[in-house]
Amino acid sequence: MDELLKQFPSIAPYIKTAVPYVEQYGYWAVFFAIYLEDFGLPLPGETTLIICSLFAVLGKLDLALVAIIGFSAAVLGDNTGYAIGHFGGRKIVLRWGKYVFLNEKRLKKLEDYFTNHGGKVVSVARFIQGLRQFNGIIAGISKMTWKKFLLFNLLGAFLWVGMWIGASAILSSHKEILAEFIKRSQYILPAIFLTPFIIELIIHFVKKHKKKKERTFE
Repeated sequence: MDELLKQFPSIAPYIKTAVPYVEQYGYWAVFFAIYLEDFGLPLPGETTLIICSLFAVLGKLDLALVAIIGFSAAVLGDNTGYAIGHFGGRKIVLRWGKYVFLNEKRLKKLEDYFTNHGGKVVSVARFIQGLRQFNGIIAGISKMTWKKFLLFNLLGAFLWVGMWIGASAILSSHKEILAEFIKRSQYILPAIFLTPFIIELIIHFVKKHKKKKERTFE
């Protein structure tokens, strides 16, 4: 931990959160942190992936193996969530969801979001806190077909793991830039990936307002 804190002092909170798990369990830490987080358990999956990537940059882990394990855990975790939502339904999710802050109001909002955007949400969900933990469950409840969910889930997991592994590899010799990217990612990434949805929403309301205006003058 001391070496990471020395190399990346500006992201000390991230390091202190995940390093004890990585030091004790190694590759298993990244697998179970991501897998269990992906169907709602409050574990630092993304943080653990980032820290394992930093360990790999410092030569303590194999970066390719971290990528493979992270991708596998992401896909398996989301599919477990899908099975919970599909076979358990809203009743079981609401019964146990309160323990991970998933109440009926929040569930309804997520369901509406999935109804409107479907597979696109699954692809970008990994980059957005809240959606990352529950997108599989909500997809299962909303009766999205498993084949469709799996396709977009594979794409999302590939992009998510690829981004962190790629950033760690490319910026390994620029540790200050890498640390700043990690620090700001919780704000930058949701903004980037939500922008298309916001634009689509604006276009929808503009068209709706235009039609309403045309009907008024008929």
